Amino acid sequence: MKRNKAAKTESKRKPAIIKGLSSGKSGDLWLVLLTVILTVFGIVMIFSASYYKSISEAGDPYVYLKRQSIWVALGFAGMWITSKIDYHVWGRLYKIIPVICLVLLGLLFTPLGIEAGGAVRWIGVGPITVMPGEIAKLGLIVFVAGYFDRYPKRAYDFWKGIVPVVIVAVAYAGLIMLQPNMSTAFTVVFIAGGMLLVSGAKWRHLGLLAGGAGVAGVAFIFLDTDGYRFARFTSFLDPFADALGNGWQVVQSLLAMGTGGLTGLGLGNSVQKNLYLPEPQNDFILAIIGEELGLAGILILMAVYMALIWRGCHIAINASDYLGMMMASGITIMIGIQVVMNIAVVTSSFPPTGIILPFVSYGGNALLIFMGAMGVLLNISKSSDI
Repeated sequence: MKRNKAAKTESKRKPAIIKGLSSGKSGDLWLVLLTVILTVFGIVMIFSASYYKSISEAGDPYVYLKRQSIWVALGFAGMWITSKIDYHVWGRLYKIIPVICLVLLGLLFTPLGIEAGGAVRWIGVGPITVMPGEIAKLGLIVFVAGYFDRYPKRAYDFWKGIVPVVIVAVAYAGLIMLQPNMSTAFTVVFIAGGMLLVSGAKWRHLGLLAGGAGVAGVAFIFLDTDGYRFARFTSFLDPFADALGNGWQVVQSLLAMGTGGLTGLGLGNSVQKNLYLPEPQNDFILAIIGEELGLAGILILMAVYMALIWRGCHIAINASDYLGMMMASGITIMIGIQVVMNIAVVTSSFPPTGIILPFVSYGGNALLIFMGAMGVLLNISKSSDI
């Protein structure tokens, strides 16, 4: 009976899918335009932010510019490829992809894991390095979307719908925390919660999960008051209390943004990027943007992000089926969460953790993941009525 129902459902979906994919629709062009704007702006700001760091490390001011340009080119190639793949292919792999992500996360604790900056977040095979934590975000989105597409009514059932999602999210978050990488772990949990909300889960179930997650998070951090996470978590409350220690990066970030004022010092004129602010081209690139382009520049950038998130919501609302709606929602939630968390970290509204600004911060793995996700959104938009 279940197979017959599934077959009937599939047969009902096919006409809409075939119509959307065979009509020659190019997808949401606004999505492409906004992605281009963000990535090009990112290249410019990465060059500006990393100029002196590149000279200090390699004697060449163009090192980060060259690398990011290559990653952007590969990212657009990946975006084009994923835009051509029917998103239902990912939905059918909802059982396999989470297992692959767990295996990749587990490999971090083998000799393949690469340590950098006191954390093991990369797997290295020859010249190729992979960040399983970034892949796990998309893996979770595929799992939740595919699972509820197959069993949509389970979203209302705590044990059959909520618990399986929580198990996968907690497994991912736990392995990511061991790297350690608190920001990515939080992102995974927030993505799961957001997708459960979109799926129609009951409010009392979501409230129970939120309460449990909050208690677990506080216990995990505060039970070890002499540990690294406790120091990082509490430093944002008053970063100037330890301005030369745990609060150094946040203090330099606040000084940069405060110096920029309304209109900024001008592109390329940042002072804090002169080896004062650690990783100015990466997690804290927004501080350099604020210093050079001012509050006006940040507000324009946020307007572009809001437009991108709006297009993602538009695609999700107009998706031709439940799978497309859930997948588009998950990708949009992922982008929105990272933008908000990065702003919060840079402005000392959240503990300093390594979370990038999507499409703008330096980094190949994260950029490829986000560009690939944009390709999936494009494919979903092709089969919709927009």
